[in-house]
Amino acid sequence: GGFIIPRPKIPVWWRWYYWACPVAWTLYGLIASQFGDYDTPMMKTDGTEEALNKFLKNYFGFRHSFLGPVAVVTAGWSILFAFIFAFSIKKLNFQSR
Repeated sequence: GGFIIPRPKIPVWWRWYYWACPVAWTLYGLIASQFGDYDTPMMKTDGTEEALNKFLKNYFGFRHSFLGPVAVVTAGWSILFAFIFAFSIKKLNFQSR
């Protein structure tokens, strides 16, 4: 839809879907690795200042210290999709003569 609903704003009964989505893991890894260690103050819309890494933790729930598991899960999703593709190519052959 062009917008992101942060994990803390998702209802509790739908958070399992957030963790099952490969795009969420990819965005978590990209944003947390690029901006998660910056403590530069930023101006929020209400006029207050907050450190960038604190904002990411409070609003999105992204922690820079969680990058190891994020990398493992992102690689795991890639391996799973590659395995499903290889299995499907091998078993689902609809060509006949």
